[in-house]
Amino acid sequence: SSVGQLRGSIGQKIKDLRAKIIYHIAYIESALDDPEHISLDGYPQELEKENEAWIEMIEKLIRSANDGRIMTEGIKTVILGKPNAGKSSLLNKLCGTEKAIVTDIAGTTRDVLEQSINLHGITLNLMDTAGIRDTEDVVEKIGVDRAKEYADKADLILYVIDASRPLDENDAEILHLIKGKRAIILLNKSDLDMQVKKDQEELPEEFPVIEISAKNVEGIGELEDTLKEMFFQGELTFNDEIYITNVRQKTALQDAYAALERVNDSIAADMPEDFYSIDLMDAYEALGKITGETIGEDLVNEIFSKFCMGK
Repeated sequence: SSVGQLRGSIGQKIKDLRAKIIYHIAYIESALDDPEHISLDGYPQELEKENEAWIEMIEKLIRSANDGRIMTEGIKTVILGKPNAGKSSLLNKLCGTEKAIVTDIAGTTRDVLEQSINLHGITLNLMDTAGIRDTEDVVEKIGVDRAKEYADKADLILYVIDASRPLDENDAEILHLIKGKRAIILLNKSDLDMQVKKDQEELPEEFPVIEISAKNVEGIGELEDTLKEMFFQGELTFNDEIYITNVRQKTALQDAYAALERVNDSIAADMPEDFYSIDLMDAYEALGKITGETIGEDLVNEIFSKFCMGK
């Protein structure tokens, strides 16, 4: 689905939520002006129940922000590994072209090669990097430093291991580098005698481990399934989901979330009802930044239309 459609879906959700919030603001203001006809007895508990549902909805939209960016921009994917692990071969197979130079000479890739691909509905912005190892070569060292820098900012790291050779100190450095990040470990050269196994003690349990052969294009299907599970809960249901796609929207939602949390705090502290109204208005304003709507005469119109004040 297009970005415009996504924003439209978000807009309708936000408009519906704002309509509920402005109703409660109008109710509170009307009750404070005309306590003889509009009662606030038991109202805080009623508001708290609704407010919890609003908070839950906004929280879900905030969590979707990263998925929304991934949908529009793709998954920033860095391929890491030692020299000759098969990183460039993997890039070439995924791209379907000879994008990277592949030789038996260690250190062939010295800069970052970038290529975007669509893997069955998943856009990967692939970055092939220099093989990580200790080196005295000035140019290669720059490439290694750049690989580490890109890995630090990646959405996903594909750590390619030459499984036909035992792990060494360079692998230990890479494992330390990817700790706490989103990563998939790919045991490449599964068509050869494998010296590194999926249950290897050195491989952290937090990461999926997949046996592949970049040469024979084996294991790519399992990689696709793993990507779907990691980023989209196993299914690519973009047309049915609502995603936040930019920082401005996310910030506005966070402001609204904080305001609604303050409403709950005021209810818990048994504060006067006009405190609720102030924070509800803050939430209403914050959500309006997403849809481009200002307060204007919203409150006055709501009071007159729903509660007949002044008639």
